[in-house]
Amino acid sequence: MIQGIAASNGIAIAKAYLLTAPDLSFEKKTIDNPNTEVERLEKALDVSKDELEKIKAHTKKEIGDEHAEIFSAHLLVLSDPELINPIKEKIKTENVMAEAALDETANMFIDMFKTMDNEYMRERAADIDDVTKRVMAHLLGASFPDPALIDEEVVVIANDLTPSDTAQLNRQFVQGFATDIGGRTSHSAIMARSLEIPAVVGTKKVTTDINNDDIVIVDGIEGNVIVNPTDDELATYKQKQESFAKQKEEWAKLKDESTITADGEQAELGANIGTPEDVAGVLNNGGEAIGLYRTEFLYMGKNELPTEEEQYDAYKSVLEQMGDKPVVVRTLDIGGDKELSYLDLPKELNPFLGFRAIRFCLENENVFRTQLRALLRASVHGNLKIMFPMIATLEEFRQAKAILSDEKEDLKQEGIKVSDQIEVGIMVEIPSTAVTAKQFAKEVDFFSIGTNDLIQYTMAADRMNERVSYLYQPYHPAILNLVSSVIEAAHAENKWVGMCGEMAGDSIAIPILLGLGLDEFSMSATSILPARTQIRGLSKEKMASYKDKFLSMGTAEEVVQFVKEKTE
Repeated sequence: MIQGIAASNGIAIAKAYLLTAPDLSFEKKTIDNPNTEVERLEKALDVSKDELEKIKAHTKKEIGDEHAEIFSAHLLVLSDPELINPIKEKIKTENVMAEAALDETANMFIDMFKTMDNEYMRERAADIDDVTKRVMAHLLGASFPDPALIDEEVVVIANDLTPSDTAQLNRQFVQGFATDIGGRTSHSAIMARSLEIPAVVGTKKVTTDINNDDIVIVDGIEGNVIVNPTDDELATYKQKQESFAKQKEEWAKLKDESTITADGEQAELGANIGTPEDVAGVLNNGGEAIGLYRTEFLYMGKNELPTEEEQYDAYKSVLEQMGDKPVVVRTLDIGGDKELSYLDLPKELNPFLGFRAIRFCLENENVFRTQLRALLRASVHGNLKIMFPMIATLEEFRQAKAILSDEKEDLKQEGIKVSDQIEVGIMVEIPSTAVTAKQFAKEVDFFSIGTNDLIQYTMAADRMNERVSYLYQPYHPAILNLVSSVIEAAHAENKWVGMCGEMAGDSIAIPILLGLGLDEFSMSATSILPARTQIRGLSKEKMASYKDKFLSMGTAEEVVQFVKEKTE
């Protein structure tokens, strides 16, 4: 048994599929028949193109056109005579095997692109590297792992899964996954919950302790991975799997019910999404709102900024699908661990505390204004609320709101309809903003607390760094006091408060947040029905009576123990 962090609920049982880089080493040899080597190269190129076409189609179907575009770029590389012809020429003139010609030519281009001044061109080095590794694997007869091409039931084992890796997972066949690194708030964990795939992350050693085709159990409830289980273990976990399936059936009965506490108080349960395609999952899981639409996914996996029209279509689609239900759209939040290859942004020592989110938008007004125009135009199609991320000062909020007002006025002058009911709020994810919530509450229409960042900034603990992961404590009294002060400040001005961090769907946090007076809980869509079930069994008045106790405790462990005593 390997222990890790439970990242996505459920039990998966299947054989292992290692999503790790193959050994691409080879011994350079001269050859007698260059034509045979050219044929080998062309065959490897054709197989690689077929694979990339399948991956592109799968990605387009699962998460949309913008993410599929990265594979269009890869296909262009494979068809580029500027790259392919020199490889063939080297085979013929130097009598070297295809592997050596590919390796030397690709490295020459990679080195050349890496030294260019333009960031976009430097990023092309990564495209050439990715694509030529695939071709090399086929030349060597090595297995090149492709999550999108999996066609049998497996558990994926990886060091980590990038958002693009996770997006390619075929839900029909991938039963679950386990990784060496990561935490509950890492992108792979968040994506696993949205795909409803059981996951365990941060195990430190699944890639070294598990081989391809080992039978693996992923227990996403307890956070364990069992390798080659005994017959008794298999029977036990199959029973657990059945119990969890029955539990999901019970949760599903509440899909169309309101979220009302045992003492008759109403709460709102929303979902966090990244693309218009995610809305179906929100509605299927009984979501009452979208509490966070992460618009940066419109900008990622592309070669250029999305146009106003592309953005308008995406926002309109989400608003129309949700009808009159609230949709909180977060303006562009890039930086930190989210980079855009086509923007020539400087490398930073500490990008999480650097030039990101609203800071980038206020300095790049053309990008910001294009997004705001698209949002304002889409506002007539539903219940839009606009939220600015990473706000640290009132001046930033005022500046962003002034730009929004300018664009609204311009659109009206052009005769374009804009809703007059748009609420404008901010994410509270910086401690300075939480501390001065009283001042902000007088000017914003709402707050949405982004706990993923608020926790790491308050505790000075990088949430991606496993060595300090013990400090990532959602229930720490410091966090609870900040959350409480934000809610109190908003309610004093008759404003509402949501929470869009992972804490909002946490079963330990929910009773606390209910007691602190949180109005809206926004989470992964798959967490909505379990949360509704839990809230319907809680008394808001009773939880509120424990508020002073929650806030005065000394440690997160004491808080957890107290919550368990009072709710079990």
